Amino acid sequence: MKHNGLTYLKLLALWTIVATVLAACIAPQAGAPAQSAPTTGSIYIGVSGPLTGAMAQYGAQWKKGFDLALEEINGAGGVNGRKLEYIFEDSQSDPKQSVVVAQKFVADPRIVVELGDFSSSASMAASKIYQRAGLVQFGFTNSHPDFTKAGGDYTWSNSVTQLQASPALADFAITTLGLKKLAVFQINNDWGKSTNELFTKRVQEIGGQVVANESYLADEKDFRSALTRVRDAQPDGIVLISYETDGALIAQQAQEAGVKATLVGSASLQSPDYIKLGGKAVEGSFILGEFLPSDPRPEVKALVEKYKAKYNEEPDLFAALAYDTMHLIAEAIKVGGPTRQGIHDALPKLKDVPSVVYGKVTFDPETRRVQSPFFENLIVKDGQFVPWDGSK
Repeated sequence: MKHNGLTYLKLLALWTIVATVLAACIAPQAGAPAQSAPTTGSIYIGVSGPLTGAMAQYGAQWKKGFDLALEEINGAGGVNGRKLEYIFEDSQSDPKQSVVVAQKFVADPRIVVELGDFSSSASMAASKIYQRAGLVQFGFTNSHPDFTKAGGDYTWSNSVTQLQASPALADFAITTLGLKKLAVFQINNDWGKSTNELFTKRVQEIGGQVVANESYLADEKDFRSALTRVRDAQPDGIVLISYETDGALIAQQAQEAGVKATLVGSASLQSPDYIKLGGKAVEGSFILGEFLPSDPRPEVKALVEKYKAKYNEEPDLFAALAYDTMHLIAEAIKVGGPTRQGIHDALPKLKDVPSVVYGKVTFDPETRRVQSPFFENLIVKDGQFVPWDGSK
């Protein structure tokens, strides 16, 4: 009996340990807050994005757009009488860091919606965390075609998808600009890969040719070997599937290497730093853009005027997207209420919400993306992004 008693006690201790482990496993995850969002005081939005690292400039532009929008929203009485604020966590747009930020946000009951991350790869790494927690992840710069599929019905975006933008970029380069032989520089991440695949497919469909395809790492600085191969391929144009910093660096080194080809890029280059960093080397670049400060629409003029008064510069695409997104989320809160579920339920109900980027925003409930986005044909001229008039 003594032996059996000891066995019983050991079993009891073992089951206690097992029960504790099981409880930890089945307990609400970090994404399921123990309490509801506060019903008084400020309404908080979580932002995951780059404030340091190679993509920090994008985060800086986001903040300018957010802050201007909040000045307007809170200056008009907030959302249903409550002030709207955001908590910005620096992810460096690194998938490992975006996961950590996601765990932090889902565990914070104050956060009613999350905005970001910047790159699709960083956002998609965290999507399942937000989905399990029932916290909307709103990726306003995420163009990867699988982004809104990665998490589920809590994953939304007002960014164009590469299913729209990549074929349009090919049409711009081949049909509009008349470039038949293209060399491609592609940053080696999920966005770059998917963009390149869709772009190349469309080029072939419309009779163009990709004569060189160079993939590079995000921290790469020396493109001379790749440019030698590109020069030998004798392309009419170089397509930059790049971000502002690396795109500007490729342009500079192409000029130094004597590569004579027209530079073409997507809206990822439509940032002041592409021009500041690239200087004369990016002059004459063609950009398939998504926003232009000189657009004559009244809402764009109003934004540019306020933005210049506050920051002494014009807004770029990323500031405009951030500004749009903050107003869009404010509208969702008005419709559905300041809760995670309320915002989730409100987004498919929004219709024709004013937008400086798209004119008006209505979501496709199946793709959870903006219906019918449009593009701007731009050229870098005298150090500015300006509408291309069709001349060369």
